Order: sequence, then structure tokens, then C-alpha cells
Amino acid sequence: MKKQIKTKNVDIFKLKKETKSPRLINKNGKLQTKENFWQRNAGLDKNEGPWMNRLLVATPSTGLVRMEWVLSRYGMTIPTNFSMVNIIQWMSAYAPVQHQLADAENLIAKACVEGNYQWLVQIEEDNVLPLDFFTRMNEYIIKGDVPIVSGLYFTKSNPPEPMIYRGRGTGSFQDFKLGDVVECDGMPFGACLIHGSIIRALWNESEEYTVNGIVTRRVFDNRPKAFGKPEDGKFATTSGTTDLAFYTRIMENDIFRKAGWPEYSKKKYPFLVDTNILVSHITQSGVRYPLFMPRKYVPDPKKLKKGERLK
Repeated sequence: MKKQIKTKNVDIFKLKKETKSPRLINKNGKLQTKENFWQRNAGLDKNEGPWMNRLLVATPSTGLVRMEWVLSRYGMTIPTNFSMVNIIQWMSAYAPVQHQLADAENLIAKACVEGNYQWLVQIEEDNVLPLDFFTRMNEYIIKGDVPIVSGLYFTKSNPPEPMIYRGRGTGSFQDFKLGDVVECDGMPFGACLIHGSIIRALWNESEEYTVNGIVTRRVFDNRPKAFGKPEDGKFATTSGTTDLAFYTRIMENDIFRKAGWPEYSKKKYPFLVDTNILVSHITQSGVRYPLFMPRKYVPDPKKLKKGERLK
């Protein structure tokens, strides 16, 4: 039987039992909303005040995933006192792959904005994450001074190329060692932590459209772009992934400043890839890339400082 604790003639246990989430009761028996709770305990949004929820974990999915993904996703270590986690998984197998992915990501953006989430973690279904993924990402959440950070993974090719980019059309950036935190202007979404203020700032500037009867906005977009004039006989289209288009839009539209991160709007390479978070890129047949880690990315043990270890 629970001990009855009364403060100022208020039965806290009774009040908690009768009060439905998302309300909370403080030690004085005063009813408070999650909004007030986060305002005092979890910091404020960069420019709009308190957050209602801490973290949204989302996966755009076709509905078919490898067992390796399931085991890694649900076998990860959850940091102590890491309780306010909601899991949302959008499954849409009714459209071509590229449009399907963008639509799913825009439904995720809608959930992030309308749920007033402070952070969004996107985990794609072809990425097998390390078991300490959440533990390492939680370090960035606690510090709260980095708006977007990704784990490291490689292309599904041999030899593999790291999916870190500086510039467009220049190939991947390869001048790093495992253990580095690399600055860049492009990276994938498959194992990414994004501050909710970035999503909200983009949401406010995005056009509305409908996905299967659900009104959302084009925060993520990879529709083909047309160039030239058809009447001249010179006409072409280009298309790409949602991730690089997303990062380019952030930089070109001054989203960092609008979201309350002015210090990042001045950086040439404002995004981070933490190579300590090493992700496997898996095919539907179960092949995991990289097949082997190229030696050039592995630190030379002889060059480590005294007492320093490989991470």
C-alpha cells in the first residue's frame, strides 16, 4: 500500500491517479503541465519557449526490414533516466521509392512539429546501429549546443566511401580518422539527431501538400528539377536524395539564424559527423557495408599520445 503524502491538505497520490498525462504534480501538490515542467527542467527552445516532449525517434519505412536492424534497434542501451521517448514509424509502400521516402519524412516532420518535440532522431531501415547509439547521442542532447549531428556510415559499394560531404559534386570527404568529429555541409539522414527548432523553422517556410489525405508540408523534398527550354530541344531534369537537398536548403535560406542558432549560420561546414558512432549500411540480402574498414581511416596506434587509447 502506498504511503499517503499530503502537502497543504492535498493528496498527491490521489491527484496523480486522477490526473491524466501529460500533466504532472509537483511536491507541493500543484498541478503543472509538461510545458511548465520542461521550462524549468529541460531548457527552452531556441526561440519559441518550452518543449512539450523530449525526443521523437522516427523511421521512414517500406514495412520490410532485416532482422539485424530489428535486433540493433531494440537492443540498444537506453541511457539512465532517458524515459521521455516516443517511437513513431511511418510505413508507406504505395508510391515510388524516392517520393515515398520524402512523403514519409514529411509526415515525420509533421509529427515533430505538432508534438512539439525538442529533438528528432531519424533511423533509416537499412542502417544497423551500434548498441551505444542512444548513449552517445544523449551526450549531444545533454549539452544542447549542436543542432544537427550524424553517425558515420559508408556507401554500399566496394571500396566503400564515407558519406561525408564538403561541397556538391566533389565526392566524399575522406581526410579523417575514426574517433574524429568531422565538420561538413552534407551527410545522410540514416542515423541523425536534429534539433526540433530546425524542423519547425523549415516547416514555417514550406508549402502544404497532401499525403494520402493527410495535410503536411514539404520540409523534405527531392522532386526532380527541370533545366533548359523544351522548345530548344535542350531539356533535362536532375534529381537527388532528400538529405543533401535538406542541408542545402538550411544553408541557403538562413535557417540556422531563424531557428535561433546564429553561430552556425556563419560556418562553412555547420553539420557534424561523429565517427565514434559507426553504423553498418545493410542491403536487403543482408550484406553489411563496409565489408572491411579501409586502413586509411584507422588511427595509427604508434601516433597515440601516452595513455591515449583507440576509441
